[in-house]
Amino acid sequence: MTGPNVHTLYLCYFGVREPLVQTQVLPYLRELAADGLRVSLLTFEPEMQSCWNADSISAMRARLQEEGISWHSLPYHKRPSLPATLYDIWAGARFARRLARREQVQVMHARSYVAALMGNLAQAFTSGQLIFDIRGLMAEEYVDAGTWPAGGLLFRLTKAAEQRLLRVADGFVVLTHRARAILFPQANATDEWANGESDTQGRPVAVIPCCVDPAQFPLADMAGREAARQALGMQGRRVLAYVGSLGGWYLTEETLGLFAQAKRQDSTSFALILTQRDTAAAAQQLRDKGFTDGDFLVTSAAPSEVASYLAAADIALSLIKPCYSKQASSPTKVAEYLACGVPIISTAGIGDLDELFAQERVGVVLRGFTETDYGAALREVDELRADPELRARCRRVAVANFDLKRVGGARYRRLYQRLLKHGRTEVHSTVEQASICSGLSGE
Repeated sequence: MTGPNVHTLYLCYFGVREPLVQTQVLPYLRELAADGLRVSLLTFEPEMQSCWNADSISAMRARLQEEGISWHSLPYHKRPSLPATLYDIWAGARFARRLARREQVQVMHARSYVAALMGNLAQAFTSGQLIFDIRGLMAEEYVDAGTWPAGGLLFRLTKAAEQRLLRVADGFVVLTHRARAILFPQANATDEWANGESDTQGRPVAVIPCCVDPAQFPLADMAGREAARQALGMQGRRVLAYVGSLGGWYLTEETLGLFAQAKRQDSTSFALILTQRDTAAAAQQLRDKGFTDGDFLVTSAAPSEVASYLAAADIALSLIKPCYSKQASSPTKVAEYLACGVPIISTAGIGDLDELFAQERVGVVLRGFTETDYGAALREVDELRADPELRARCRRVAVANFDLKRVGGARYRRLYQRLLKHGRTEVHSTVEQASICSGLSGE
């Protein structure tokens, strides 16, 4: 237990309604609040829409307060990009400083780089500690996405911010062991703290992948599985499922190509796609690949409905652009698939999945994007499916590696315990402090 007298402010440069916040921020904050921490949350909200009015905001605030989370918000500014972000960093730091002074905030827990800069600036005026919840390699992500040129101004500014934050923060969170090895190559791997290696200064470095609540993604028994398949009209089919966004990092054309190869390999194959946008376009793309309307289902599903669809699936797909930055990625869909007992085909080099699949035999790695590569991966996953223990093994691996309470919540609690025991990192120079103070001294 970290104790009810510990107050943490979670800084998040997203809106509270964003799916990412709903699935990968609030669940962890509820865990911390349940452990006795006093939790405050700062988000940045885009311009209000008709469905997001004063009444809905009040209802959201009251609901979070009942869960032990005190929610605050500031406006999000989008354009012009760099000046708008710099302004939001200043505004967030100013707010965090005021709240920290008024309500004795001991820990500023910042999600990703922009929020961590806010926390670092505000930290100059407080005695609190800073957790840099890194999430991913931000500069490399923008380069790999083709948004920034490698070595360009924004890339260099982000890398400079990264180096500063790695120097001044008091504790860290990364999503994968690969990311820890990249960012903390000298970390002390012999530390007895479970999964929480320290850096060379003794600061805690926790590896916490994207987790889910297994209760929300139950493993269906045979009767439940058959009922799900019958309800969806998938009896006697080999069902390949994909859940999540299409486009961007997610390789839409390659995913559709894998669906098509599965159909050529086994005429009973059925494509199931659950996505929130462009369902009509995805359906037409499957038709263009030779699927009839009876061979696929493309639909949107609420988070609470996803498990009922996955109960009918035989194989799940997670094809993400393989690139340097994705070594730090932990796809939430992987945890959802495994919790529902579904083996996975994934692209290579995504987080720690290559090692996980090799050790646990719950998925296969796609080595390329030709029909031959697709066919080899499908045959390999079908060999896994021949094991009657596969679905139960997938579930065990999900609980052992991606359980919200046993893994995510437990590791965050240990991080806080070590952080509070270790104390603040004293690395700010007099020049740095004076520069920070001059920018935030006004009320």
